[in-house]
Amino acid sequence: MDYEEFKSQILSLTKIDLNAYKERQMKRRIDSLIARHSYKDYKEYVNAIKTDTSMFEEFVNYLTINVSEFWRNPEQWKILERDIIPELLKRSAKLKIWSAACSTGDEPYSLVMLLSKFMPLKNIEIIATDIDKQVLEKAQAGLYNQKSLAGLPKEFVDKYFDKIGLSNYQIHDEIKKCVKFSKGNLLEDKFDKGFDLIVCRNVVIYFTDEAKTDIYRRFHESLKPGGYLFVGSTEQIINYKALNYTCYHSFFYKKE
Repeated sequence: MDYEEFKSQILSLTKIDLNAYKERQMKRRIDSLIARHSYKDYKEYVNAIKTDTSMFEEFVNYLTINVSEFWRNPEQWKILERDIIPELLKRSAKLKIWSAACSTGDEPYSLVMLLSKFMPLKNIEIIATDIDKQVLEKAQAGLYNQKSLAGLPKEFVDKYFDKIGLSNYQIHDEIKKCVKFSKGNLLEDKFDKGFDLIVCRNVVIYFTDEAKTDIYRRFHESLKPGGYLFVGSTEQIINYKALNYTCYHSFFYKKE
């Protein structure tokens, strides 16, 4: 079995289309994983993940890039707090927000805590999706180490977390209840509509240019007029005008 056939088998098994990822980088990661388990080729490895649930879960987890932290790039969260959220709330008292590729929940929980400065928690609901079942389980558990919280304003740490042991923190249930987690595949799924804000950061950098453009176009269709797309610090959209966005600020793109 060559790599092309392997990609086809993986698509059938997991609904993950490896053609949408940068091939050299992804193939190197997969070859490393196969070598670690001492399988001689792609065929042996595919047979293993077909029959062993733990191997299957490990493979999906390994493919996804789960580098996450609360309040990542604080200056961008300040823009969200100072400019974007107040503007959106002038148009609607209840906001529809999607954290796409939410990883271990740091981002959607950060959004809840930020919104709590503007409205009661009972009025907040964030939709959060990720392709990786294991990170969604971690997100729903809500247990984080000190490093993940390093950039989070102290007011939120004090108010919404309990310290567990020496260096771990448990987020309060009142924050957890504001986030609706579910499995989602950005490359395959049909997107919901009517969002005021879509946050998708530090994941599309791993996709091909064609896949990026398709995702950004579909995000545009999912936003309300006047809604915003918030992307990662390495993901400026060069062709944003062709996709009918205006650039409000670096990393914030508006659907007019």
